Amino acid sequence: MARGVGKWIGGILEAGADLIWPPRSLVSDTIVDRPGRVDVAGFATLTFLTEPLCFRCGFPLPAFVGPEAVCGACAAKAPDFDRARAALAYSDAARTMVLQLKRAGRRDGLGVYARWMAQAAAPLIADSNVIMPVPLHWRRLATRTFNQSAWLAQALAKATGLPWCPDALVRRKPGGQAGLSATEREKRVRGAFRVRRPALVKGRSVLLVDDVITTGATVEVCARALRRGGAERVHVVALARVVEPVDVSI
Repeated sequence: MARGVGKWIGGILEAGADLIWPPRSLVSDTIVDRPGRVDVAGFATLTFLTEPLCFRCGFPLPAFVGPEAVCGACAAKAPDFDRARAALAYSDAARTMVLQLKRAGRRDGLGVYARWMAQAAAPLIADSNVIMPVPLHWRRLATRTFNQSAWLAQALAKATGLPWCPDALVRRKPGGQAGLSATEREKRVRGAFRVRRPALVKGRSVLLVDDVITTGATVEVCARALRRGGAERVHVVALARVVEPVDVSI
């Protein structure tokens, strides 16, 4: 009885809150029926990354040339991770979602983001034992008070049933990357990460989670650290990735 009354009161409070602060689309100010939704017009502006993709890094290919075809960059130099996938191309709409998550701490989209990521990275998830987020330096974490990649990792763990570990990999060097070139980003993150809990990494297949793959420098360095820590395989999944010139000041 008490539980039923509690749910009834909770429903009334939620309805009242929706009247005062109606839920908004994840990509616009359009009012939607419940939190964590994308309006129809906004959804049409999202670009989901589907085949043909580079087998290794997940970058879109111009045509299907085989199930394990790779892009020119991966053919020239194989990445330090095994495979990577992202749910969305980093467009203006995707940027809105990322900034709402990263700067405003908006969490109502985590469930749908996790479902999109799980669909995009299904083979990688099937080959993984544990989920880990790209970590923030402790100073950045103290300022922001949350790690959006950890939120995504936790939501993906809930959606897939895989365990997640938010603190096995740590960042020991601070430094933002906004506005930096690919070379500058690689230099900035070189040696920035280390495994703090090797027992959770050694011999395992790790699924590394980030919000956006821009140049890939961060996930590459994380993958190297995880390899040094004994990881057998390292896969990467992100909510979005840059596939063409776009504003990446995130």
